[in-house]
Amino acid sequence: MTEKERELLLLIEKEGRMPAEKLAKMLDLQLNEVKGMLEQLEKRSVILGYSAIIDWTKAVGTEMVTAMIDVKVTPQRGVGFDEIAERIYRFHEVKACYLMSGTYDLSVVIEGRTMSEIANFVSEKLSTLDSVISTTTHFRLKQYKHDGIIFDEDDDDDYRMVVSP
Repeated sequence: MTEKERELLLLIEKEGRMPAEKLAKMLDLQLNEVKGMLEQLEKRSVILGYSAIIDWTKAVGTEMVTAMIDVKVTPQRGVGFDEIAERIYRFHEVKACYLMSGTYDLSVVIEGRTMSEIANFVSEKLSTLDSVISTTTHFRLKQYKHDGIIFDEDDDDDYRMVVSP
């Protein structure tokens, strides 16, 4: 990977909607070079997709319940954790699945419309898998920051110190 490709990835990771013209200026490259780099990075599956960060609390009536589930599993001979992780991340409720170090093996992030829906997922789908030994579910109560974006930050507030004679 070239240094310019690495710089390009850092830029679009922060702002995926940045126009190619602006990227070209920032990278001191020609527009067709930047477009070619993006195309190649997508083709090589370095860039897997572009997504927006949405504050669902401001989209009335659309809020979801998010849970982080710690999962202890028995690894399978020859495939380790990969096979059970794949079975778990294939469920449509699962938004993310990570192999972890520490007390639990997998960290699974799921979304549902209600806490009951998440409870049903855990009891009927997740905990019934043969390799799953135990689960611990944590519900997200409030989101302060995600992918470097701060939520509920009021830009109108003036935090400068008042100086008077």
